[in-house]
Amino acid sequence: MTQNITAIILAGGRGSRMGGVDKGLQTFNGVPLALHTLMRLQMQEGGVVAETMVNANRNLAAYEAMGVSVWPDASPDAFAGPLAGFLTGLERCETPYLLTVPCDTPLFPLDLALRLLQAIEQQGADIAMASAPETDESGVTHTRAQPVFCLMKAQLMESLVKFMQGGGRKIDAWTAQHTTVLVPFDGRTDSPGAFANANTLAQLHALQA
Repeated sequence: MTQNITAIILAGGRGSRMGGVDKGLQTFNGVPLALHTLMRLQMQEGGVVAETMVNANRNLAAYEAMGVSVWPDASPDAFAGPLAGFLTGLERCETPYLLTVPCDTPLFPLDLALRLLQAIEQQGADIAMASAPETDESGVTHTRAQPVFCLMKAQLMESLVKFMQGGGRKIDAWTAQHTTVLVPFDGRTDSPGAFANANTLAQLHALQA
C-alpha cells in the first residue's frame, strides 16, 4: 500500500493530572513519551505512514530535536484540547489521510494505521476510530472507542473549522457528523493493554513495570 497517511502526535495538553509537566517529554523506558510514539509510528506495518509531525504548545525546541516538524495549536485558545491538534494536523496534511495519536499511550499497535486505513477504504467512511477493551472500576470489561486514535480524510478540515468556530470541543460530537467506522482491537492476537495511557506519573510507572 502507498504512503498516503500523515500522522500527528498530540502533545499539546496541559498535563494537569501529571502536575502540569509536559507529558510528551516524560520518559518511558528511558525515552521521552513523544519520541517513543514517533518510533512506533515509523514502525507501522505496511509502510503507510508517509510523514509524522508533533502538536505541542510548549518546549517546542525539545520536540524539534526529535527530527520532526512541530506545530502549536491552530486554535487561538491555548490548550484548546485534542480537536485543536486535529485541526493543526489537517491544516498541514498533504496526504489523503491524517492519523492522530496521543503522546501518552506508548504501546499502541504496530498495525494501527494499516487496520484503520483498510476499514476506512473498505467501508467508504470519512473517519476510522480505534476501539479497545477497557475494564471499569467494578471489574467489567467493555469495548470502548478510543477517539484520539483517529484516521480521517484530509478533506474534513473545513468541517472541523466550522465545528470549532461554533464552540465545539468534543471529538465524538464532531465525528458523529460524519460516516465513522469503529475498528475493534480486541482479537486473540491483540494486546489487551495496547491502549493503556499514562495520565498520571503513577500510571506511567505502572506501564513501565
